[in-house]
Parts: sequence; C-alpha cells; structure tokens
Amino acid sequence: MGYAQHLRKLLRPLGIYDLSQGSLSGSELDALGSGMDSLSQRLDYVERESALATAEGEGLRRREALFARTPVQYSIPLRREAIAALLRIGGDSFTLAGINETISGCGIKAVVQETGRFGWVKIVFPDVAGIPEGFDQIRDIILDIIPCHLAVEFDFHYLTWRECEDAGYTWRILREEEFIWRTFELAV
Repeated sequence: MGYAQHLRKLLRPLGIYDLSQGSLSGSELDALGSGMDSLSQRLDYVERESALATAEGEGLRRREALFARTPVQYSIPLRREAIAALLRIGGDSFTLAGINETISGCGIKAVVQETGRFGWVKIVFPDVAGIPEGFDQIRDIILDIIPCHLAVEFDFHYLTWRECEDAGYTWRILREEEFIWRTFELAV
C-alpha cells in the first residue's frame, strides 16, 4: 500500500473529506502520497548504503575511497569483510593475532604465520589454489598492513604428490579427466 492509500485510510473515518480519485482532496492526497513514496524509497536506499553490513554499491565505493588501496573486488560480501578488516587496523594491530584479524583487508582470506626465522612471516591463502587473481593488488595491501620491519614470504598452495596419492589419483584417471598440467596442479 502506498502512502496515498494510507492517508486515505487515516482520513476516511472523519467523513468530512471527499477522498475519491479526481476530487480536490483526493488529488492532494495523491500528490502528497507520491512525494512520500519517493522519500521513503530514498530513505530505504540511504539506510541500506549507510550500514556496512547491508551496503551494496555507493556505500562500499565511498568506504573504499577512504583507503590508499582498495581491496580486490571478488563479491559484495568479501568487499564488506575487507573494508571491515581495514577499519579494524589500529595501534594494537601489530601482534600476530591482530595482523590476522586485519589481513583479510586484502580482499580474500589470508593467514599470517610465523616461520621460525627471526623477522620473517609467511602469508598463506587457504581458500585459493595457486596464485590468487589480482595478486599484485593483494600483495600491495598486505605489505601495507604488515609491520615494515618484517620480511614477508608468500606461500601458494599447489597439488603435491602426497595429495595425489591420498586422493587416489592414477595416470588412467588423469587421462580420463583430460587434465592439463595447469588444471591438475590446481586440483587441490
């Protein structure tokens, strides 16, 4: 029900207005209702875009503009998660736990691990086989997040021979599936 109908419903019990279509009072209610419908739609849009959890377009673009680098844009939920992670960066974000909370600001799931070598950390992408799409952009954001005194190595996951054995791959299966090397090494 639009606002014009709602206004008619409110005024009808009074019985003193001609609320029919085309009457002066009815036309006035139609004009007011149309304006209120437009305002309601605009307010719904503003409400949706002003909250990070529901933003889909303008709200995400405006937040991303706050940062020197924008996260890789895979999907709306991942963009929201990346923005939230970047917004969490603060003075206490330089512990391993703090860095891991904010590292998803690169746009995909990334995990920082200690390597056992002094001053080195390793970055892994647990949900991605091989080098993630848009890696140059991802790398730049990660290097902005990681404290500058740490050296960073990136670890990309490819199918290993042990994983092939555990999955029961045979040469016959590989020929039947018509794997090429590039698709096979990413069949993690």
